[in-house]
Amino acid sequence: MTQNPSPGTATTPETHDTIRLSSKPFMSTEELAALLDVDPSTIRRWRTVPPLQGPPFIQISDRVVKYATADVEQWLSARRVYPKAA
Repeated sequence: MTQNPSPGTATTPETHDTIRLSSKPFMSTEELAALLDVDPSTIRRWRTVPPLQGPPFIQISDRVVKYATADVEQWLSARRVYPKAA
């Protein structure tokens, strides 16, 4: 039986668990940028300039965009790279 890692802990290739970031259901552009250690303008560019990049987002209004924490966790997990042994 595989034990689930504690929140915010990376998993091994054998478990393939989703990365757990927060108990908050949504995050702002600024919160996502802080999490990824990039400028908020990078996050805005990812969602507006083709080819579109970054995690899925929710357009609340013309000026309000939110990211579902579950979507961000899934997006990050899909980008995890496991180096191969030499």
